[in-house]
Amino acid sequence: QVQLTESGGGLVQAGGSLRLSCAASGRMFSTYRMGWFRQAPGKEREWVAYITGGGTTFYADSVRGRFTISRDNAKTTVYLQMNSLKLEDTAVYYCAAKRPTVETYDYWGQGTQVTVSS
Repeated sequence: QVQLTESGGGLVQAGGSLRLSCAASGRMFSTYRMGWFRQAPGKEREWVAYITGGGTTFYADSVRGRFTISRDNAKTTVYLQMNSLKLEDTAVYYCAAKRPTVETYDYWGQGTQVTVSS
């Protein structure tokens, strides 16, 4: 069982920055693909970014160049640095873990609210 706990959300003005953290339990963290997703009010959950166990990163077009995903395997933590925030980045942000033996993300955090104001 893997437990994920997000932190770092909050209220920020447009153009500002926030860093989200997701602390994970489990001894096999370094093997997990770790992803960030978000869900805005009235919208479907969407993928934001993910990082492989080896550190390769992928981003949604909407955040590429503004957001950076990283991981610290020693601390079993994944981060999402969000810069140049826009109003449309307002959402609940979730981290998720995918074990190498499964097809989809099978562990999810409880989410952290990010609100970008004008």
